[in-house]
Amino acid sequence: MTLSQLLPFCGIALGMVLTPGPNMIYLISRSICQGRRAGYISLCGVALGFMFYMLCAALGLTALLMTIPLAYDALRFAGAVYLLWMAWQAIFGGKSPFQLRDLPPDSAGKLFSMGLFTNLLNPKAAVIYLTLLPQFIHPAQGNVLGQSLTLGFSQIVISMLVNGGIIFTAGTIASFLANRPGWQKVQRWLMGTVLAGLALKMLVDKR
Repeated sequence: MTLSQLLPFCGIALGMVLTPGPNMIYLISRSICQGRRAGYISLCGVALGFMFYMLCAALGLTALLMTIPLAYDALRFAGAVYLLWMAWQAIFGGKSPFQLRDLPPDSAGKLFSMGLFTNLLNPKAAVIYLTLLPQFIHPAQGNVLGQSLTLGFSQIVISMLVNGGIIFTAGTIASFLANRPGWQKVQRWLMGTVLAGLALKMLVDKR
């Protein structure tokens, strides 16, 4: 893959992982309530959820793009609509995305499974693999599966590094966001603009 494919995808993946959502809120809540070890165990479950999405999307996209000419257009339009909805939610999503929950202590197994299911039920994870990832794959370069896995692993590494840092500094981050509503507003508009721009790009893409 070329850097012109990989770097923009990594930039968007970084922006999405920095956007407060179910994974971030759960990991910070868990780390504050039960300590960093619990946060990292939960993060392992989140990582497995990403692996599941990545393998399903990579194998499915490979089959669709290679055998069904209209599959890409269907995925493109559906993805664009969903990204526009995500952009709307990011900007006009109502109450603060950072309302931490008071969580009781749980076993390592339950922490792992809760991290896994929090991610599997996270719409942002589906967006990354079902709508964003195809935009950076070029079948003319060959090996669609290889490109999918490269992008997927890049996203997982970025997510794990960022979330690992978030767990380590959970208390500081929660305090920072709670006391700076203006920063949250800027972040919402920035991410919403990025998602809307990508949705428009998908709608006009003829590839």
